[in-house]
Amino acid sequence: MVVTGAGRGIGAALARRFAAVGDRVVVNDIDAGKAQAVAAEIGGIALPGDASGVVPAAREALGGRIDVYCANAGIAPYGGPEADEQVWADAWDVNVMAHVRAARDLLPEWLERGSGRFVATVSAAGLLTMVGSAPYSVTKHGALAFAEWLSATYRHRGVAVHAVCPQGVRTDMLTAAGPAADIVLRDTSIEPEQVADAVMEAIAEERFLVLPHPEVAGYYAARATTPDRWLDGMNRVQQKLEETAR
Repeated sequence: MVVTGAGRGIGAALARRFAAVGDRVVVNDIDAGKAQAVAAEIGGIALPGDASGVVPAAREALGGRIDVYCANAGIAPYGGPEADEQVWADAWDVNVMAHVRAARDLLPEWLERGSGRFVATVSAAGLLTMVGSAPYSVTKHGALAFAEWLSATYRHRGVAVHAVCPQGVRTDMLTAAGPAADIVLRDTSIEPEQVADAVMEAIAEERFLVLPHPEVAGYYAARATTPDRWLDGMNRVQQKLEETAR
C-alpha cells in the first residue's frame, strides 16, 4: 500500500496503523528525511518526492501490486481571491490533481482484477468551508467531488473509496493555517492517531464518509438544508476573525 504526505501528521499515523496490521507500506513525502525516518520506524519503503506520479515507482517497489492508496498529501495556503495565481495552481495540483493522477495510474490494474481501495484525505473543509483560506476550501471541495465520482462510477467493479473529513487535527498544517484555524478549531482538535482509528473503522464497515469529528455530519446537514442560516454562522466566525486581527 501507499501513503502520500506520510512524513508527519495524518499520513505518518496512517502509515504506522497500516503497518501495525501487517501491510507493507510505501512512505511518500516531499521531505526525504521525514519519509525515510517513518519508513525505517515501520519497516516500510521510503519513496521521497512529489505525490504526483508516485504510483509506478511504488508499484515496482512493492513487487507489482498496490492494494490500498492513501492520497493524503495536501497544502493549506492562506488567502482569498487576491492570493497569487501560483498559490491557487499549487493548491489545485496537490489537493486535487495528485488524486486524479494517482487514480489514472491505479484504475486499470484495479478494474482488471476487480479490487482496490482509494483513501482520500479531504478535510471537513471539503464538506463545509474554511474561513481565511479560499484555495484550501475550494480545492478540498474538488477532492471530495472526485472521491464521490470514483465511488459512484466504480464501486460495482470492486473499487472502494473513502473520503476522510476531519476538522482540526494537531499537525503542522493546523499550526500553519493561522488565526482562522485557531479560532474555529482549537477547542475540538484531535490527534492524528484518532484520524487513523476512524479510517480503519470506516474500512471495516466499507463506509465512504470518514468523520473523525462526528459533529461534522450535523454541520453538513445544516449546510444542505438551511444554507442561509449556516452561512450566517460562518460569517459570524469571519467577523470574529477580523475583530481578532485588529
